[in-house]
Amino acid sequence: MTIVKMMSTIKHVPQRTCVACRQVKDKRQLVRLVRLADGGIEVDSDGGKAGRGAYLCPLPQCWQTGLVAGRLEHALRTSLTRENRERLIEFGKKLDRELVS
Repeated sequence: MTIVKMMSTIKHVPQRTCVACRQVKDKRQLVRLVRLADGGIEVDSDGGKAGRGAYLCPLPQCWQTGLVAGRLEHALRTSLTRENRERLIEFGKKLDRELVS
């Protein structure tokens, strides 16, 4: 097999940057959050929702930095409501428990 043919069989893996730790990782290794038309923020588990997106690592320190330090709000160009922030913090804690088990 020639080098050209081998290179053409390599599949492109999309890369994204965590807004908290700034590490570049495969898109599927990160959690996508999306700003909806009404200004709310949701976790986009399948990566297909329309709206401005931002990515966080599934690590507690990244969720803490992203939510508390305001990096997520800056990346999504919106403000989090108290309820939205609490819901996202709970989601981040659930991710942490899944990593431990």
